[in-house]
Amino acid sequence: MSTVGLFVHGGREDAIALGRTVAAWLSERGHLVALDAVEAELIGAGGHALAEDQAELDLVVAIGGDGTVLRAARRAVDADADVLGINLGELGYLAEVEPDAWEAALGAYFSGTHQIEERMLVAARTASGDLPAALNEVVIEKQALGRTIRLGVSIDGGYFTSYVADGLIVATPTGSTAYSLSARGPIVAPSHRAMVMTPVSPHTLFDRSLILGPSSVVEVTVLGDRDAAVSIDGQEQGRLAVGESISITGGPDPARFATFGGRNFHQILKAKFGLSDR
Repeated sequence: MSTVGLFVHGGREDAIALGRTVAAWLSERGHLVALDAVEAELIGAGGHALAEDQAELDLVVAIGGDGTVLRAARRAVDADADVLGINLGELGYLAEVEPDAWEAALGAYFSGTHQIEERMLVAARTASGDLPAALNEVVIEKQALGRTIRLGVSIDGGYFTSYVADGLIVATPTGSTAYSLSARGPIVAPSHRAMVMTPVSPHTLFDRSLILGPSSVVEVTVLGDRDAAVSIDGQEQGRLAVGESISITGGPDPARFATFGGRNFHQILKAKFGLSDR
């Protein structure tokens, strides 16, 4: 018997309906289903009343798109659990299982005929304490339209440079296909352990991304006269006032994704970008 956390995309009726079906399937087979308050209200707790934040989870199932998987993965890392993503969005990078294959995937997982793919996270800390781990990226960015910010960057204790820019992204290999990619950052296969530091629209001739080792420490200090905002995986985490800093490095624990051999990262890239066979 396993304890399974269940996360669904709250804005999609098909995700909510499939969440109810999956919860019933798990319960019928003797597994405990753990739901947080949001999922319990969406799915209808019924007999699945175990509080997710109080449960010792073995597996976290995410039903939706990559955004739902990001939310589920953070909880899975905290619980030392695996992640299984059921894709109800467009072709994504994180949710591997298609809707018509969820039952076979869960059966394979519980029978042990699956593989685990580890994804590196990045950890960030400010003077106020640790921030949530990021599967995609940490972003320090401007707050006002039409106004840049000045950020001073040190790497491994040595001052590197300052950027006048819209922001700065420190991404994982998984996050290299997210915001960093739209800022002209490189694509890094998710099996690697590295950090990708990419400035966003910098006012400088040096606009290149840097690929850093997973144990490097990037310290970003807000300079000039404008505060900055901090977000993690697209979720705002607060503000950095002028003179305040954030420290970013590779996280100690990876996210563990259950895979079943059905998808290949390079084939996903090919499909996403419409690359031909010529």
